[in-house]
Amino acid sequence: MKNYLKLMRPKHYIKNLLIFFPIIFSTNLLNINLFIKVFASFMAFNLASSFVYIINDIKDKEKDKLHNIKKNRPIASGKVSVKKAFVLAIFLLIISLLILYFTKVNIESYVYLILYIIINILYSLGLKNIALLDVMILALGFLIRLLYGASIINVEVSPWLYLTIMSFSFYLGLGKRRNEIIKIGKETRGVLKYYNEEFLDKNMYMCLSISIVFYALWTAFSDNYLLIWTVPLFILILMKYSLNIEKDSLGDPVDVVLNDKILIGLILVYGILLFSLIYLVK
Repeated sequence: MKNYLKLMRPKHYIKNLLIFFPIIFSTNLLNINLFIKVFASFMAFNLASSFVYIINDIKDKEKDKLHNIKKNRPIASGKVSVKKAFVLAIFLLIISLLILYFTKVNIESYVYLILYIIINILYSLGLKNIALLDVMILALGFLIRLLYGASIINVEVSPWLYLTIMSFSFYLGLGKRRNEIIKIGKETRGVLKYYNEEFLDKNMYMCLSISIVFYALWTAFSDNYLLIWTVPLFILILMKYSLNIEKDSLGDPVDVVLNDKILIGLILVYGILLFSLIYLVK
């Protein structure tokens, strides 16, 4: 069971928390009916993302065997057979779609979920080997999560929030590629031969800078002018994340966050401050 759970990569569900952003910023978080609907849809997306991870691991089985870290994954190590992994993947996908069906979301939510699945399957089948397109798909995954969350409760996503998530997602993707080159070498991933450290370094920090600008503009043009007080803490969080990237991290966003208690603490403080400014301060 441990190997099957590892295959599903539940710790990566942290990225799917983006789905809750629309309900939080639309001041609907305390609406119990909407929250339950979003939470159920969040669980559906978690299972769909596990489906994607499993299909990717099946596709990359032979390559992962040669990788210093990925060789320990359940399929690459032989702890879970390809047949059983595929059956699990299909089961998770069916449960995901059934959850959406019983949650009674609109067709737009199905479209975003299926789009996420298709894009990531195409990524696994070869798009991940095309320079820049690989990073764009990683960024698109975060945007789909945001739009999916908004579609569930039928709200519009602020253009400034959209731009913030987009630019920061590019930063995460470029940072991951940069550290893969530095820490484990270009031979570990085919697309890395098209990149160099200098290009990735300059562009990731360009994306980081405009992320801060877009976030500041989002708070400034928000209906709640008090949100602008979160900007210094937002910058501090990004600086701490960047500091981690510059150390020994391989650049995976989930590992960067979960392996740093200070960063987790800063994010929690940010969340509490954000909640207080939106829901408690009138």
